[in-house]
Amino acid sequence: MPEARVHRPKVRSFSLKNGLRVLLAPEASSPTVSVWVWYRVGSKNEHPGITGASHWVEHMLFEGSPRYGKGMVERAVLEVGGEINAFTDTDFTAYFTTVPRDHLALPLDIESDRMTRAAITDEEVARERTVIHSEREGNENWPEFRVEEELYQLAFRAHPYRWEVLGRRRDIEQMTAEQLREYYRRFYGPKNAVLVVAGGFDARSTETAVRRQFSPLPPWGDDVEVREKEPPPSGERRSTLHGPGTTPYVEIGWRSPALNDPATPAVLVLDTILGGESRVFSAGMGWRGRREHPTARLYRALVEKGIAVRATSGWSPRVYPSLFTVQAQAATGVSADRLEAALLTTVDRLARNGPTAKEMTDVRTRVRRGAAMSYEGASSTGFRIGYFSALHSLRLEDELLRRLLRVSAREVRNEARALFLLASGESPGSDKAAQRYGLAHAASTRRALERLDARGLVIHHSRSWAIVDPLLAGYLRRTDRMLPRHRHT
Repeated sequence: MPEARVHRPKVRSFSLKNGLRVLLAPEASSPTVSVWVWYRVGSKNEHPGITGASHWVEHMLFEGSPRYGKGMVERAVLEVGGEINAFTDTDFTAYFTTVPRDHLALPLDIESDRMTRAAITDEEVARERTVIHSEREGNENWPEFRVEEELYQLAFRAHPYRWEVLGRRRDIEQMTAEQLREYYRRFYGPKNAVLVVAGGFDARSTETAVRRQFSPLPPWGDDVEVREKEPPPSGERRSTLHGPGTTPYVEIGWRSPALNDPATPAVLVLDTILGGESRVFSAGMGWRGRREHPTARLYRALVEKGIAVRATSGWSPRVYPSLFTVQAQAATGVSADRLEAALLTTVDRLARNGPTAKEMTDVRTRVRRGAAMSYEGASSTGFRIGYFSALHSLRLEDELLRRLLRVSAREVRNEARALFLLASGESPGSDKAAQRYGLAHAASTRRALERLDARGLVIHHSRSWAIVDPLLAGYLRRTDRMLPRHRHT
């Protein structure tokens, strides 16, 4: 069988003197063109007092700039039959506009106008405060949101991954317009931005247009590297939340590697075996979306046996080490303790015995299928090129695919043992754990459990998406957006 590869269009890359990195990916047959601007700025760059600032600035970039007054950005895009959106995450904020290919000049003009000159006025900040506060309250109605927010606050004591992208309620209520302007001026600019143009366009004339419109911008953008180091874990941390409902929801998290870690391919395989799809090369669900899959271990062990009404895993590769999670909603009459035990038994069995030959074959089949579909359409192409370029490099995507298809069952088992060591109840570094797992770095793993006694089944809204790439749809589904009419996360 020929080696699978990422079917990415040829990319022309160059940088401007002000620091802006530009990637052009023309596809002559595409009827549309998609323009993306990725800022390597996310909730990781905030601090207590201004948590949620990245998400708030995302809102403000739709509220006016010198050439586009309030409401004019969306109106201009919709008038030419396009769609516009944006989303914020821990490591980045991304803006995109997809239009018919004859209207490429419009999104280039919009992005060059608001990159360093967004109008963040006191009046609009006050108005958006109400919107963002309502958004926060809406999310708090979902047990998953409350549990996951608590989980990350328990798991991280120093690193900024410990707060939610939406920000803490107190900060939303007290952050000032001047603080937002200062945050915007500090981080948003060409030095922290990646501009991607994908779809139907002429590369030479587009490069000329990009240089003309973006070269005059000042070389703004402070360093976005996070220097806070999370201290080694010292043991299990546990919390219980209570709210209205009838059945428990349990989420367990373990320390997990960063996107460019050598262990990443094996962890992606673990996520696929437990949850059903690879987050990076997925043919069925989004990168950040929760999903249940009937062939996945958690589904078969918990849902098919009547212990849970839904169960899955979740690992979103990030710039810095984060969490690998498993979560489940109990069936009627099933206690949180029984649900927790079933989750831990499932991951323990995987760590003890490793994946089966059939599971490894199924994973490779899904990864190949996902890789073959990953660059279908201008929006998906712009997303993937921008994502990997902003967080690391396009080479990493190629490397991940090769390593994913070559990783062995033994390597997956060893990484499961490292990741899920505490699921057995054995203390890190104990003689018993060392004998059973043979790990030198066992002390670097840990478990944090969150439990919400929620009465009533919690179901995600079902959405229809006009976007082929499931990875991109997962990010937009997480922000609860509907294209093209809604833009605020």
